[in-house]
Amino acid sequence: MYNRENAVRYAEKWAYERNPDFYDFDEIGGDCTNFVSQCIYAGCGVMNYTPDLGWYYISPDDRSAAWTGVEYLYNFLVSNEENGPYGEELPLSLAAIGDVIQLSFDGISYSHTLIVTRTGIFPYAGNILIASHSYDAFDRPLNTYDYVRARLIHILGARGNE
Repeated sequence: MYNRENAVRYAEKWAYERNPDFYDFDEIGGDCTNFVSQCIYAGCGVMNYTPDLGWYYISPDDRSAAWTGVEYLYNFLVSNEENGPYGEELPLSLAAIGDVIQLSFDGISYSHTLIVTRTGIFPYAGNILIASHSYDAFDRPLNTYDYVRARLIHILGARGNE
């Protein structure tokens, strides 16, 4: 099960601060995917400790690539068939709170990870609001980013937390 509201509540609490239980990666490549992973974890409560291909955080030196890496998180979420969260890529128009959006600023590679906090809220009707680190934000309209491509990872659920 994935509790979308818990994921968004966590995002709201920590969007402009850093949870001391997790390392702040801002100075070494950015904290966006680490933050979104924390939000997803708040929504599912289960990690996947599979060496190399899992999704987990124990310490800055003992974590999976998927916990902090944009492409690695995408690959984990859309292919995970074991414990932990899993999802599928869908059109942005189907975004729901607690889903993940990744941005490509050059049209080639994705380099920024966001979590959806609201959809279709006036005065942003038709727009998606997000939270992120690296460019700290909560309820920021997605259309205020200058990106070339965006992809949505719709979280379908999580295994291992039943």
